[in-house]
Amino acid sequence: MASTSVPLTLPVLPLDDEVVLPGMVVPLDLSDADVRAAVEAAQAAAGTGAGAAKPRVLLVPRVDGTYAGTGVLGTVEQVGRLSDGDPGALIRGRGRVRIGAGTTGPGAALWVEGESVDEQEPDPLPGAVAELVTEYKALATTWLKKRGAWQVVDRVQQIEGVSALADNSGYSPFLTVAQKVELLETADPVARLRLAVRWLSDHLAEQDVAESIAKDVQDGVDKQQREFLLRRQLEAVRKELREINGEKDGEESDDYRARVEAADLPEKVREAALKEVEKLERSSDQSPEGSWIRTWLDTVLELPWNERTEDSYDIRGARAVLDAEHAGLSDVKDRITEYLAVRKRRGERGMGVVGGRRGGAVLALVGPPGVGKTSLGESVAHAMGREFVRVALGGVRDEAEIRGHRRTYVGALPGRIVRAIKEAGSMNPVVLLDEIDKVGSDFRGDPAAALLEVLDPAQNHTFRDHYLEVELDLSDVVFLATANVLEAIPEALADRMELVRLDGYTEDEKVVIARDHLLPRQLERAGLGADEVVIEDAALRKLAGEYTREAGVRTLERSLARLLRKVASQNELGERDLPLTLGPDDLRALIGRPHHVPESAQDPAERRTAVPGVATGLAVTGAGGDVLFVEASLADPETGAAGLTLTGQLGDVMKESAQIALSFLRSHGAELELPVADLKDRGVHIHFPAGAVPKDGPSAGITMTTALASLLSGRQVRTDVAMTGEVSLTGRVLPIGGVKQKLLAAHRAGLTTVIIPKRNEADLDDVPAEVLEGLEVHPVTDVRQVLELALAPAEVSFTKAA
Repeated sequence: MASTSVPLTLPVLPLDDEVVLPGMVVPLDLSDADVRAAVEAAQAAAGTGAGAAKPRVLLVPRVDGTYAGTGVLGTVEQVGRLSDGDPGALIRGRGRVRIGAGTTGPGAALWVEGESVDEQEPDPLPGAVAELVTEYKALATTWLKKRGAWQVVDRVQQIEGVSALADNSGYSPFLTVAQKVELLETADPVARLRLAVRWLSDHLAEQDVAESIAKDVQDGVDKQQREFLLRRQLEAVRKELREINGEKDGEESDDYRARVEAADLPEKVREAALKEVEKLERSSDQSPEGSWIRTWLDTVLELPWNERTEDSYDIRGARAVLDAEHAGLSDVKDRITEYLAVRKRRGERGMGVVGGRRGGAVLALVGPPGVGKTSLGESVAHAMGREFVRVALGGVRDEAEIRGHRRTYVGALPGRIVRAIKEAGSMNPVVLLDEIDKVGSDFRGDPAAALLEVLDPAQNHTFRDHYLEVELDLSDVVFLATANVLEAIPEALADRMELVRLDGYTEDEKVVIARDHLLPRQLERAGLGADEVVIEDAALRKLAGEYTREAGVRTLERSLARLLRKVASQNELGERDLPLTLGPDDLRALIGRPHHVPESAQDPAERRTAVPGVATGLAVTGAGGDVLFVEASLADPETGAAGLTLTGQLGDVMKESAQIALSFLRSHGAELELPVADLKDRGVHIHFPAGAVPKDGPSAGITMTTALASLLSGRQVRTDVAMTGEVSLTGRVLPIGGVKQKLLAAHRAGLTTVIIPKRNEADLDDVPAEVLEGLEVHPVTDVRQVLELALAPAEVSFTKAA
């Protein structure tokens, strides 16, 4: 179509993310600086007076800071107040203007030159264009009727021009700013109308789809509600018919009866279940007892009453599995191997069940944290070919957690033992009772007492859960209980379990565990390959000995993880290249200085025993063996009060040991050539460092005696000597416990000589050979032998002092 252009010079009124088309009338807020500047410039250019023309502005869309190439000539129809009271101007779009170069003009607005586009339409309209006009009016009418805008329908029908009709689509709220800009920049009215028709038809199609989806959803909801009501009505009709015919309301109970009869249940359990089904048949639908019975029947039917897994009787293979998954721990491996061998022989001789009891086992794995007690349970199940279930008992205080609740309680459940059997799906799983020493007791009962029947091989073949109230045979279950402290387990409960001690790992075992188990796992978690980072055994040994002195390997694994994270981080930052081999000298640069330097490696003047009155003892804590220092001092007779002062959070037994040590030295001081007169007139103070840690037990008796003897004689205690043993009033050294853990602690600390009671000599058989090779162990019977071994010669002490 032909068009003519008229040159114009107009102030620009930018519209942010908004488009005005010819024929549209829009109110604009004069509080906007750009709008106010453009209107004031237009008013200045139009002049004042009665004959002055209406001020003219150029409405230009501004999208993301960019002006469109085409604007709309607008006339300021009125200036006043908007509906919200702010100053505003009413502007009518007149025609399209192609924007040219910038120019100057009055006011603060931007002035540009432009050419108006005079759009000429054919008259009469060609047939195709007339059909297009008719189609747009029909689509617009449909859309307006859906929105309820009936008053606008007549106005659209009255529009005759193609250009005006196309520009009228600018009022459509579903058009995007980009689509409106495209309408503005399309000069051909027919092409513009085709765009409007296409966009309007697409929008109506989307609306139809959305309405169809909403209708389907509503129909589905209505159908469900209708089905629910019909089913309830049908149920009521059936109930009325059964009452008329004198029939029992027992469809559901018939279903339970069939399930019980079809299930493979022990005879007594079947009888109890059928009695409950009869109760269900007699109860009404509204009775709460019906839901209790159904829940009980479901629980009974889900238990694996006659399901058992076949044990793996490949004894060598089972031992190989245990050796592959855990280093060391020979005691528990031997016990599991013995159990499998005996069970195999009983099965071959037809002795699988004797006196109604099968050949289960109850083992208590006692040891410090991090030695692999919990993970060992899964390895045992793997080696035996059984299912594995872990029952966490830490913090359990309710007896019903073990035995279950009575069925009369709301929300009653079976106990954890029954739930473990149900979860395993067999009657002979390996059940790990984790942290059995952390079980508490309060007004709800004592869970440890409830475990007495569970863990007694003579009773657990007839275990009765309070919820089930039928006998459950637990005699084929292998129970593994884990604990950190044996003394925290009630004596009656500990008596029912076979004790297996896991006293910690030697340094060589830690290196093997770190190399074969911990390092591959941490390499994978750090996203590193086995060929990218290689850690030498010497570095692993240093990590275990000087960075993570502990009985287990948990802190060692954390140190390995920290080391590998540091390597991965430095590689990503370009500070370190891979592959990489780490030796003991590389550890300090990556994870800092060692935390545990052996006492023997320190400067002689800096050692704790460098002064008289300090002795090295050995103790057992919940975290394994540990080295314990004892310090003694004498108060000035003029300032200090006579008597014994003890510090370091000591228990009653340890306080009594200090009194015994002091009494022995007072009565035998002359014999030992000690100035015992000082003990009568001066106050004696014995201190155990790490004062925030509670300590108790009799095994520090000879250590306190040695510290006091060292103080009185002025002779130092040998740096390489540690000792443990109870002392009596006559100077006898009495046996104590935890010898293996204490010797492992002495070995970790770098000590070379250990003094133990003579009657504990048999306990040395449990200590690993490599530990005994590095220690010189002296079994003693009397304190005099201890002093002779532990105290340095007097001349050595005086020489050092000089």
